[in-house]
Amino acid sequence: MGTSAADNVKQLDYTSYLGYDQGDGVSFWKGIRFAAAPVGELRFAGPQDPPATKDIQDATAHGPICIATGSYPIPDGQSEDCLFLDVYAPTKASNLPVFVWIPGGGYNSIANANYDGTGLIKASGHNIVVVTINYRVGPYGFLASKEVQRNGSLNNGLKDIIQALEWVQKHIATFGGDPSHVTVGGDSAGGDAITLLLSSYGGSGKLTSLLHAAAVESPSLGSLATVEESKFVYDNLTIRTGCAPSKDTFGCLRNLDIDTLQKENYNIPFPNASLPPIYLYRPTIDNDLVTDHTYRLFGQGRFIKIPVIFGYDSNEGTIFTPHHISTIDQADQFIQANFPTIQKVQLDKVNSMYMSEPDNPVYEGTGKYWQGVSNAYGEIRYICPAIYILSAYSGHSATVNSNWGYHYAVLDSDAVTSGYGTTHTMEVSAIWGPQYVSARPPASYSTSNSEIVPLMQQYWTSFIRSYNPNTYRAAGSPKWQPWGDGYKQMFIQTGDTRMIVVSDDQKKRCKYLESIAQDLAQ
Repeated sequence: MGTSAADNVKQLDYTSYLGYDQGDGVSFWKGIRFAAAPVGELRFAGPQDPPATKDIQDATAHGPICIATGSYPIPDGQSEDCLFLDVYAPTKASNLPVFVWIPGGGYNSIANANYDGTGLIKASGHNIVVVTINYRVGPYGFLASKEVQRNGSLNNGLKDIIQALEWVQKHIATFGGDPSHVTVGGDSAGGDAITLLLSSYGGSGKLTSLLHAAAVESPSLGSLATVEESKFVYDNLTIRTGCAPSKDTFGCLRNLDIDTLQKENYNIPFPNASLPPIYLYRPTIDNDLVTDHTYRLFGQGRFIKIPVIFGYDSNEGTIFTPHHISTIDQADQFIQANFPTIQKVQLDKVNSMYMSEPDNPVYEGTGKYWQGVSNAYGEIRYICPAIYILSAYSGHSATVNSNWGYHYAVLDSDAVTSGYGTTHTMEVSAIWGPQYVSARPPASYSTSNSEIVPLMQQYWTSFIRSYNPNTYRAAGSPKWQPWGDGYKQMFIQTGDTRMIVVSDDQKKRCKYLESIAQDLAQ
């Protein structure tokens, strides 16, 4: 039975939104403003509550997504006014578990925007509500310096995410969601943002009421910066925009028209690096929301103890690593560009672990160390951090049996031929359903790898519904055992999904990377 137009209007305490009943048992409300427009005086400020309006707002189209570093001219669909979220819910939903999606993009773009929650809701038997959010990235979300700290706010992108989670607590019941049952999910930087929320405020648990479980794909642990280390990026931006001579450089940057500011929003090398990093802007240790490096906080048990899934793909580094790398010097330049505080002796050790000999085979159009440095970058930034965090959760009695790890190894024929392998976040379009993502999913999800989609969807929706991936898992799928002290993880591959144990060689490499994580500012 369908719904009337009145059923699609949701009255909130600051406005009303008219959504849409798709006629398939799922309704949506898109472009819901969860914070005031971060423009004008609110540029570089923490998120503020949205203004009240009396008119019913149309909620049938996505809001703009936040402007990405390097996007100039500003593309259609991106805007500085971008703090919107979408809600997907079973029609006539009531008190259902909630899944909040935090997209990735290296804190410099929004890479998984506007995913459609319909597929997950259908996979759950119409038993969950899905929320997808935006947050500021690049300088708009992560500009840092003493001037920003004094006159604006640090880590605004993270604060936007918290604002969205607070919105969920206040308003999701109106859409049929249960605010006491919220699972957060995210990939890449979205996954890293979750680790920062879990360890926020020094692991004090201040945000415990906002998130009750977490499912993280390929968490991206780049280097965190101090306010002092961030000054270099701030000063360069003031020079490029013509604000440097001003007595009030912060005020000058805040008052620039968006076109002028965005034209100068691009990557530059860190000090002592010869190449620009993949991602320039990053979260800052502000001694408040982010009190220390992630490895140290998790190593000290300073994180929220909730059920978690953490995992990664076999070939996390291949899409990021330049194809031409054919010498150890070029490999060093790439690693140093992205982890500028790494020491020479540490680079030498990384080289001996991953590039003791050239690639075999060497793929067409690539240098002879492309695979080696890809493996190094993938383990430093994604794989070993996930392994470390799972072990931290396993080390605490409250979560010893409620943390699950995975290694995603689904093979797509084109990716195998090119050497890309199972790439960074490849699992995400299987979780959402290939027809429900804005990125282009592997074609094999509709052909040779089609069985992976329901497998992943049932594990994930089971976790969202019950905080356990096994409760409603797909018929015939293996029981997913907790990580435990034995490094147990689900190996996910078409026709060969099973429990495995992390290899001794990989453990050894990760132990070394753990030992230098502080020097890498992770």
